[in-house]
Formats: sequence, C-alpha cells, structure tokens
Amino acid sequence: MTTTPHDSGIVPLGEFTFECGRSIPELRIAYETYGEFTGENAVLVCHALTGSQNVARTPEIPDTDASGGAGTGDAVGSDAAADEGVDADAEIDAGADGDPPNQAGQARAWWDDVVGPGKAIDTTEYYVVCANVPGSCYGSSGPASRRPDDVDPDREVDHDRWALDFPPVQVGDWTRAQRRLLDHLGVGRLHAVVGGSVGGMNVLDWGKRYPDDADHLVAIATAARLDPQCLALDAIARRAIRSDPDWNGGDYYGDRPGPDTGLGLARQIGHVMYLSKSSMDRKFGRRSAGRDSLTRGEGLDVPENPTAAFFPYREVESYLDYNAGSFADRFDANSYLYLTRAMDEYDLAGGYASDADALAAFTGEALVMSFTDDWHFTVDQSVALADAFGDADVPVAHHIVDSDHGHDAFLVEPESVGPPVRDFLRSGIDGKSIVDAAESDEPVTDGSGTSHAPVHSSLFSG
Repeated sequence: MTTTPHDSGIVPLGEFTFECGRSIPELRIAYETYGEFTGENAVLVCHALTGSQNVARTPEIPDTDASGGAGTGDAVGSDAAADEGVDADAEIDAGADGDPPNQAGQARAWWDDVVGPGKAIDTTEYYVVCANVPGSCYGSSGPASRRPDDVDPDREVDHDRWALDFPPVQVGDWTRAQRRLLDHLGVGRLHAVVGGSVGGMNVLDWGKRYPDDADHLVAIATAARLDPQCLALDAIARRAIRSDPDWNGGDYYGDRPGPDTGLGLARQIGHVMYLSKSSMDRKFGRRSAGRDSLTRGEGLDVPENPTAAFFPYREVESYLDYNAGSFADRFDANSYLYLTRAMDEYDLAGGYASDADALAAFTGEALVMSFTDDWHFTVDQSVALADAFGDADVPVAHHIVDSDHGHDAFLVEPESVGPPVRDFLRSGIDGKSIVDAAESDEPVTDGSGTSHAPVHSSLFSG
C-alpha cells in the first residue's frame, strides 16, 4: 500500500476563551496530518459528532477487527462512528492534559475509504489535517481532561478532571481552535474545508467566520441548523445520560463507575437517527436474533422484564445493544452532553439577518451534498443551504445522491461521496462527477456505474 507522510500529536495552544465568555488556561488539541504541505494544498477535514482526528488509516497503528457487530454483518457507523463507519475500537495510549492510558478508545480511520493515497481526498496531492474538537475525549481539552492544579472546581470533588466545570462549547469554538492549530502548523489559506453531519456545520462556520481562509467548502449531509425533531431526540439522549445514577452530576471520574447505561441508551437513539426505514428493514427486518430472549440488554445494565421471555429478542435490538456497549467503552458521557449541545445550538444565521447574509463574505466555491433517505439532515435542508450560497453570490452545486442508507450514507457509501468530492477539489463546481440538482437533467450516479433517476430540488420545495 502506498503511504504518505503522517504526523500526530497533542499541542498546547495557550489560553482560550470560549464563545460563552469563559476561559481555560491552556487549550490542548489532538490532531493528525497526512501528506506534505506545499503552501497551497491544505485540506481541513472536520469530523462528525463522536469522531476523532484519525480520519485515515496510518501504517504505524495496526487496524482492529471490524467484525463482531450483532444483528448485521454490515459496517454501519453513526454519525457518529465515527461515528462513523464502523464501531470497531482501538485504544489510544494518551489523552489530553494527562489522561490515563486507554481512557477512551479511538474511533479508527473513520473515513479511510475517502481519505488516503489515490483516494478522493488524495494524500499524495493534498496535505490533510484533522483535529479532535474541544469538548471531545480523544486527546483535545474537554470535560474528561485533567483539570489544572491551580483551577479550583466550583464544588467538592474527589477527582482531578474538569467534568462540568469545563466551559460550554459551541461549533464556533471548534472553528477558532482549528484556526489556531493551523497557525501552529504553519498553514494559512486552505484549499478546502470538508465535513459531514455536524462536521458540515463546522464547515459552514468556516465560511462564515473566516471567509477569506478557504477556496472550497464541502458540506455533506448537514444543515444550517437542526430541526425540532432532532432537537427533541438529542434532548432525550442527554436525559438518558443524566438519569443514570452513575452520572453523579457529571462527577463520575476517578474510581467511580461511569454512566454506561445512560450513555448506551443515548447512543441507541443516535443510531436510530442515522439509519433510514428502508435500511433498517433490509438489515434487520423483524427477524429474531436467534438467542435466548433473557440475554437481551447485553451491554446495558437494564433490569429485565420477566414477561419479555415470551417475546423474541430481535436482530435490531441485538444491534443496538452491541453498539451501546462498545460505544460506552470508547466515549465519555460528559463529552456526549457537550457535543450534542454544540450541535443543537448551532445556527448559521446567528448574528446575521439570514443564512445568505452570514455567507456573503465567502470568496470561494461550495459543494453541498445530501442523500435522499437521510431524515436527520434532509435533502430539503440542503436545498435551503444551497439557495443561501446562491443568494450570497457564491458559486455552488447541490449534488443529491439517491441512497437508502439514511444519514450514514456519507460514511458507508464512498463510491457515492468520493467522485464528486474528488472532482470538486480539483475543478470546483464544474467537476465532471458533480450533478447540480437545481440545473441538470442528468441521472445521479453512485460512482459504481449505476445510474438513478434525477432528483431535483423542486421535488422537495413548495
């Protein structure tokens, strides 16, 4: 396999004041880079909700077995697995601010089919940077990070973590932290900023906050803001965590057990959001998992209902239980609270008259991608986003992929995502694989030679 130069680390970036007005004395950001920087070929990749800086496979870090999912043999991530791609977890050896070894497993190589030598974001051509966002738990400063000795918590605690004393985080904090990291790395203007889901919101914030710092924006399966249904589901997920007695008001560090059951339930809600009805029917149907129904709830400390033995333990339940347990092993519950709040609160138009007004200063080109069965971030929302770019006189293409994978499509369909991203990075909106749904009658292809009926923005408006 062809390899490219790779670097990784956790860098201290000095005092940082968050959007909320509160500061920490030292922001630490975990990052990885791939390829060689030429001065004009940098591509920043923004990870999704529980993703990590490890966007592509690196030869010095062995892969883990990606098998073992319950109920399905497919590699299904979430917005997460990495969300994103697969829920197979390898451990990293150090976290931010002195975290103990293996405090959280790493979501490995979550976009490896898109980023790497010869791939859509070609690391022999581009210098790719990915940073773990503040508030997460893969090395960057967050609630699970060690609290500096000279910072006193607001209450009596028996641990040395920030916990809920860490400042509230917003998407704008991610963008500003990435800008500071890039300055540290010697990167000025970016060739492109690319991201999906809440990582796509991060991309939009780059166009709003640093309009002169990127030539291309690629916003995949995202929106200018969450709709009320997704806000409601995120609120239920957070309440599942906070209702777990082991959450202990956020102070579960040290020798205490963590709120694994609450976090697992939150993750299950997320997985349902990331799949579509048709993909769930294809993967699971109503099939029994073929196991004793009394084993249900594996990975979750949920009391069993004795009458449940009468009913089948279904494959969809087995899948959710497996992923709940594996996710609790690799992620921090407080980080989940922080990051979902950041996603919920993001509003592209915040501080401006409209989304178009927020994007008006951006001087490059934009590619918006959406997927027909994604109900988390809908095609309709992407239509509105593309319209906002257009109203701001930003050259934009909206490429719609006919897919039944739901929100996970941007992670599990590299054959659909890769070609338009590749061609946009090379040729802008005139890239040969890009079909602008607002203008073209050409069929949308998935990159494998299979064509689909054209999907137009008019189908989702009015």
